Amino acid sequence: MKVLNFGSLNQDYTYRVSHIVQEGETISSSSLEIYPGGKGLNQSVALSLAGAETFHAGLIGNDGLWLKEYCDRYGIDTSFIGLAEERTGNAIIQVDDKGNNSIILFSGANHAVSVELIEKILENFSEGDLLLLQNEINASAYIIKKAKEKGMVIVVNPSPYTEEIAKWNLEQTDLLIMNEIEAFQMTGEQTPMIILDKLTGRYPETSIVLTLGDKGAYFADKEKRVYQQALDIIPVDTTGAGDTFTGYFIKAFFLEHESPEHSLEIATYAAAMATFREGAAVSIPAAAEVDGFMKKRGG
Repeated sequence: MKVLNFGSLNQDYTYRVSHIVQEGETISSSSLEIYPGGKGLNQSVALSLAGAETFHAGLIGNDGLWLKEYCDRYGIDTSFIGLAEERTGNAIIQVDDKGNNSIILFSGANHAVSVELIEKILENFSEGDLLLLQNEINASAYIIKKAKEKGMVIVVNPSPYTEEIAKWNLEQTDLLIMNEIEAFQMTGEQTPMIILDKLTGRYPETSIVLTLGDKGAYFADKEKRVYQQALDIIPVDTTGAGDTFTGYFIKAFFLEHESPEHSLEIATYAAAMATFREGAAVSIPAAAEVDGFMKKRGG
C-alpha cells in the first residue's frame, strides 16, 4: 500500500511568548525560529518516520524549495511536489510558557492546486493505495471524488475546520481523524460519546478517531468504541503533536493492520514524544524512538 499525502507545505514562523496574545495587546517574544511545517508536511514526516512508503503531493513557491529538500532527507517521495507562482504558504505560531500554541495560516501556493494537477498525480496510484487529506489546500472535494473512483482508501483530517468541509463527500471516507475543536465545529457537541454517536450515525461506513489532548483519544465505528488514556507528561511545545498522532495511527492501523486499541496506543506515545521538542516537523520522533519510549514506560 502506497500512501499519498496530498497536503500543505508551510514555512512556520514560531514565536516563543509568555502567554498567547490577547485582543488589543502587544507583547514581545523571547525568540523566533523558522521551521518546516504545514499539516501536510508534518503528517508526511510522521508517516515516513513511522515506516510508511510516503508520497507527498503539493505546491511551493520559489521561496520554499528548502521544504522539498527537507522532505527528501526524511525519505519522502517528493516527485509530486510542484512549483507555483505564488509565495509558499506560511504560519505564524505563538508558543507560550506552558507549551500551548496559537496559529495563523497564510495559504499561498497551497491554494493553487488545479484539476489538471490532481488528475496527473492520481494517475500514479491505484486501488488499495491510501490517500490522506487535511484542509490546508484547495480542491479537496474533487480529490476525494477522483480517489474514490480509483478505489483508494481515504483518510481525512478536517483541520482546520471550515464550512467548505460540509461540501465534501465525507461519507466516501474510510477514516475521519480530528481533535475536540474540529469535532465541536462539525457536530455542535462537546461530550465525546455524543460526538462519536453523531459522527458514526452520519457516516456509518467511516471510522472515527477523536483526539482530546491530555484527556486521551477515542476510536469509534458502527460496532464499537475504544478509549486510550493520555500519558502523564509535561509538554515543551504541543505544535505538531496531532500530526504525529495522525501519521503513526495510519501506519499502525492501515499498513500494519493493528487493532484500534494498539494503534491508538502507538499514536499516543508518538504524539507525547513530539511535545518534548520545539517545532512541528522537527519534533516528530522516529519509530525506534517511539518503540523505546513505549518499552521504558511499560506500553
